[in-house]
Amino acid sequence: MAILPITVYGDKILREKTKSVKQVDDGIIKNIKDMFETMRNARGIGLAANQVGLDKSIFIIDLSEMEDYRDMKPMVFINPVIESRSDELIIFEEGCLSLPLLRADVVRPESLQIRYIDTEEKEQVMEADDWPARVILHEYDHLIGKLIPDRVDADIKKELKEQLSDIKSRKVQVDYPITTL
Repeated sequence: MAILPITVYGDKILREKTKSVKQVDDGIIKNIKDMFETMRNARGIGLAANQVGLDKSIFIIDLSEMEDYRDMKPMVFINPVIESRSDELIIFEEGCLSLPLLRADVVRPESLQIRYIDTEEKEQVMEADDWPARVILHEYDHLIGKLIPDRVDADIKKELKEQLSDIKSRKVQVDYPITTL
């Protein structure tokens, strides 16, 4: 396994829609293992493939470090599709490994249903609410080229402008590897 550099705001791949995985082969499994190692090294709870430079429709989550989710196993979502979202919305502060040190309140649906394939190439359907739903929606956003600044209103986005500029020019100090200019 390897710890990969995390792409950050300004890296083109973060704004592109990822490509579907045709087959879950040894290369994809290695990518997923590297993603878990990279995410854990950065102390994250979710990571999308394009956050480590891979143009693949895959994301992972691991909420087991959170008190209420200690029994939740790490999960892999390949070629995910959000099938439904609740009308009930919840606002909560989010961060992102690709936006080091940036935090912003983001409004998201309280629950969802998602269809995806697992590492055994079996189709799965999952319903999630609360934190799992939020993390799934955040990571899914990466796969469609969306980031936190796309989910906040114009006034908040203006407030984030300087921070985003610092991230883009790599003027941030983080304790995990990020891509270079």
